[in-house]
Amino acid sequence: MVVRKKTALWLLVALLFILPACGGGGSTGGNAGGSSGGEGNGKAAEQSTDKKDKTTLRIAWWGGDKRHEYTQQIIDKYQEQNPHVKIDVEYAAFDDYWKKLAPQAAANQLPDIVQMDISYIVQYAKNGQLEDLTSYMGNQIKVDDVNENVISTGQINDVQYGVPTGVNVLGFQYDPELLKKSGVDSIPENWTWNQYEEIAMKARDAGYVMDGSMAPDIFFHYFLRTHGLSLYNPEGTALGYEDDALFAEFFGRLARLIKEGAVPSQEKLTQTKGILEESEIVKGMGIGVWQWSNQYVGLQAAVNRPMELAPMTGPNMEKGLYMQPSMFWSITSHSKNKEEAAKFIDFWINDVEANKMIKGERGVPISASIKEAIVSELSEPEKQVFDFVAAMEEKSSPMSPAPPVGSPQVIASLADLVEQINYGQITPEKAAERFRQEANGILANNK
Repeated sequence: MVVRKKTALWLLVALLFILPACGGGGSTGGNAGGSSGGEGNGKAAEQSTDKKDKTTLRIAWWGGDKRHEYTQQIIDKYQEQNPHVKIDVEYAAFDDYWKKLAPQAAANQLPDIVQMDISYIVQYAKNGQLEDLTSYMGNQIKVDDVNENVISTGQINDVQYGVPTGVNVLGFQYDPELLKKSGVDSIPENWTWNQYEEIAMKARDAGYVMDGSMAPDIFFHYFLRTHGLSLYNPEGTALGYEDDALFAEFFGRLARLIKEGAVPSQEKLTQTKGILEESEIVKGMGIGVWQWSNQYVGLQAAVNRPMELAPMTGPNMEKGLYMQPSMFWSITSHSKNKEEAAKFIDFWINDVEANKMIKGERGVPISASIKEAIVSELSEPEKQVFDFVAAMEEKSSPMSPAPPVGSPQVIASLADLVEQINYGQITPEKAAERFRQEANGILANNK
C-alpha cells in the first residue's frame, strides 16, 4: 500500500510538469486542427499576448466639460481603430492643469502627449521636456495641406516642439441690434482706435457699455505689432519696445473709457472676470467682447441672440493681426512611445470623423482638406468663425516668437499695474516706467 501511494504521488508530480509543456506547445501552433480544449488554451495564450503587446499612452489636456466629453470620444474612436493602443487620460481646468504638470515635469513623469499653451511651450522646451517633432512632420504626422506659417508657430529656434490643434484670430464679437440702438448702423470698414472710442461713447449715451475692456497682454501686444514692434524682444531677454509713450497711449485710452462709463468699472470687471453669464453682453447691456475667434461659439450660445464678428482696429491692422494657435499637441522627451504618440496627433489633425466631433472648438482646423470636409457639419455660429478666420488669414502677418520663459510673471505684473491705472491709483506714464523695470528684471534671467 505504501509503495502504491508513493508511485501515485510521483505520477502526480510528473503530470504537473508535463501539462504546462503541452499547453505551451499548443499555443505555438500545435493546435491547428485541435480540439475545443486546445482551442481554449490557444485563446488564453492569445489574450495574454495581446495584453503584453499593448502600447499605453498617457495624454493630458485642460478645458471644460464639453472639451472633456468630445476628446474622450475621439480617444475611444482611436482605440477602436488601433486595438493595440490603450490611452489613459488626465485633464483639469487651466490653472489646475499647470499646477499638476509642474511636479510631473520635475520628476520626469510627464504624460506621452501634453496639450501646450503658447505661454508655456518655450519654458518646457528649454527645460528639455519636449521632443523635437521635426522628423515626424510629413511622416507620422501628415501636414501636406497645412500653411507653413501655421506649422512654424510650433517652432522655437527652428525646432518643432508643438503641432497646432487649430488657429484663432482676434476680433470684436458683437450684437448688431444693440449697436444700431446706440446710433451706429455697422462697424466701419477698417475702423480705427479713435472710431472705436467714438462708438463706445455713443453706446454709453444710449445706456449700454461698449465691451468688457481688453486682456492687457494680448491686446497691448497687438497694438505694438501695428507699430512694427512686439511685447518681447526676439531673444526673450527684455521688452520689445523702447517708447513708453505707446504704453501710456494704449492703457490711457482704456482707463479713459472706464472713467467715462463706456465700459464697466474695474471693480465690476474684477467681480465678473471669467464668469461669462455675468458679462454685460449676456445680460443684454453690452455691445460686444474683444476675444479670440474660438470663443465665439460659446459666447453666441450664452447670448442667444444674432451676433457678428468684426476685425481688429487700425491703422495698420494687417501688421498687427496674426493667426495664433489656440494650443499645441506636444510629445514629451521622456515618452517611451513617441512614434505611437505622433500617430495619435496625426489622427487628431487629419481624421474627418474626429474633426466632425471637434468642430473647431480647439481652433479652426489647420488642414485645408479637413476644413472643407466638415463645413457641412457646422452650426451657423461655427460657420461664421470659419469664414471670419479665412478672411483674416489673408490679411494677417507672421506670428511673433512664442512668449519667453518668465512671461507668466510679466503678464501678472502688467495685469496688476493696469488694475492700478483703472482704479486711478497710478498714472499710465508711471505704470509704464514701473512695468519696464519689473518686466526687464524678470526677462534678464534669460540672458
